[in-house]
Amino acid sequence: MANPLAVNVTQAQHNMDAPLVMAGAGHTHLVAMRCWAEKGLKVPENSVLISPGTHAWYSGMMPGLLAGRFHVEQCAVDLRPLADAVGLHLVYGEVSAMNADNQKLVLSNNQSITYQVLSINTGSEPPVPKNDGSVPIEPAKPFANFFQRWQLWRQQPPGEIVVLGGGPAAFELVLALQWKLPTTGFRLICAEELLPGQPVELQRAAAALLREREIECLPDTFISNIRDGQLWSGGKIVAHPDVVVLATGAAPLPWYACSGLATDKRGFLRVDACLQSVNHPQVFISGDACSHKGSQRSGVYAVRQGPTLAHNVMAFLNDRRLRKYQPQPRTLALLATADGGALLSYGKHSISNTALRPLLGFWKDRLDLGFILRHERK
Repeated sequence: MANPLAVNVTQAQHNMDAPLVMAGAGHTHLVAMRCWAEKGLKVPENSVLISPGTHAWYSGMMPGLLAGRFHVEQCAVDLRPLADAVGLHLVYGEVSAMNADNQKLVLSNNQSITYQVLSINTGSEPPVPKNDGSVPIEPAKPFANFFQRWQLWRQQPPGEIVVLGGGPAAFELVLALQWKLPTTGFRLICAEELLPGQPVELQRAAAALLREREIECLPDTFISNIRDGQLWSGGKIVAHPDVVVLATGAAPLPWYACSGLATDKRGFLRVDACLQSVNHPQVFISGDACSHKGSQRSGVYAVRQGPTLAHNVMAFLNDRRLRKYQPQPRTLALLATADGGALLSYGKHSISNTALRPLLGFWKDRLDLGFILRHERK
C-alpha cells in the first residue's frame, strides 16, 4: 500500500531571504512551535520552516507502528497547521550545505536561503560499516524511507535480517520487526553490551526476552566490514544475512563539517548553555545535531530542549535575555516489547516484571499518543 505520509518535495523560489529559518522538523522544533502557538506568539514575517516532508514522525511510536499496534496517521504530526499557527512558511527540502559566515543554506533541491537567525534541528544519521554493496543496508532513519521498505518486506519476507545496534532503539526495532515477520530469522549484533548504561536487571530481562522470541543476540561484536555477502568482525565471519538494518546510534550529517560552525571531535555542532553555536551566536542548535555537555542523543533530551529553545529564539530576535538549558539528571525509558508491553528504567532503577509489562506498555502508549495530540493543530 502507498504511504500516505510520503515525502512530497516541491520546488519553491530559487533564492529566499528569511529573518528566521527553522531547519528540520525534529522533536525540539515541534515542541518550540507548540510553545509559541500556545502563547499566541508569531515569528517575524517571511520566516521559514524547512522539512523533507509534510509530516514529522515521532520516533517513540515507530516500533509500535511496525508491530501493527498503530496506524501510520497516528505516528506523525501534520506540520502545516502548526507552522501556520506561528507564521512559518513551510519549505520542502533538506539542507545539503551551509556557509555560516555568509548566513546561507543550500537545500537538496538547489534552492538557497539566507537567514538572520537560524535554528538547526536536523538530527543525525546512523554510522555505516565499510561495505562492498553485496548486502542491502537499510538505515532506520529517516523513518519515512524505512517504513516504505518495511511494507515491501511484509509482502516478501527476507530469509534473515541482522539489526546492528545495542541501544534501546535497536532493541525495540528488532522485537517489532520479528513480531510481524515470524518466518524471518533475526539477529541483533551489538558493538558493546546489550543496552549499555541501563540497569543490569533490565539488561538481563531484555536478553531473556530476545531468547524467548528466538532472536540471537551477539554482544561485544563490532562489525568491521561487510563484503561478499558476509558480516565480518575482525577476521571472523559472524553472519550472512539478506538485509542489514542500521540502528547503530548517531553520526553527524556530512554538511556539518563544512558549515563553518564549530564542531566537537566527532563532528557534532558545539553549543553553549543557551543552545547557541559557540562561534556563531545567531545560530541555535538542538537535538541530535548539537554537542552539549550533559545531554545525550535521544528523543527525551530533544523534547526537553524545546521550551528553552522556544524562549531563546524569541528572546534573541527581540534583544531579551536568554535562558540556560539544564539537562535532566535522570531520564525515564519505556522500551516497547512489540506485544503491547514495555520494560522501564529510571536512573539506576528498573521494572521488568512480566506481570507489570502490559501496564507499562499502556502507560507508554498514553505518553506517546499524548505527544502527538499536544502538537496537532486543526
